[in-house]
Amino acid sequence: MSEIIKEPKFENSSWNFEIDQTNFYAFWNNAFSKEECQTIINIAKDKGLIKGTTKAESDVRDSKISWLYPVDGMDWVFRRVTDITLNLNERFFKFNLFGLNEGFQFTNYESPSGKYGKHIDRAINMPVRKLSISIQLTNPEEYNGGELYLYDDDKGTLMDKAQGTLIIFPSYILHEVMPVTKGERNSLVTWVTGKQFK
Repeated sequence: MSEIIKEPKFENSSWNFEIDQTNFYAFWNNAFSKEECQTIINIAKDKGLIKGTTKAESDVRDSKISWLYPVDGMDWVFRRVTDITLNLNERFFKFNLFGLNEGFQFTNYESPSGKYGKHIDRAINMPVRKLSISIQLTNPEEYNGGELYLYDDDKGTLMDKAQGTLIIFPSYILHEVMPVTKGERNSLVTWVTGKQFK
């Protein structure tokens, strides 16, 4: 009768080649001044707003948007966001990045129902989004609601609402903008693209 040899048990059954050092999110206070935020708002509204759409259910999103590019007088915004993104990526994410290849999306959320329900910024058959960026353009004293939450649990993490704050996070993170109940919230969002995740 042959002896049955049992495999040794390990307290930790995984054998990691490398530990993932990607952070949940990062931020940059005062990325833009009050006056600069208003300049961006003016550029977007002068260009004109259209209804924001999504591939999901129609009631997930209630907002108006405008697409902005360097030719819209936004080259200084692209330059600053690039510098901040490269700094934060090196310190907190270490992703292989290409650039801001989709332009900026200015988003206007108006009371009483402006919102964007829970979603992620990645999908099949679209540019490989590595990092998502949201810049708070409106003074939080001018509106109620409109909080940006990121989710790594059921409760979620509330992001800073201070005007001019840039928030950056991996595009696969679940997030939402809560309904604006008074006034309007304006933000500038974009996605940093890169090579396929492997």
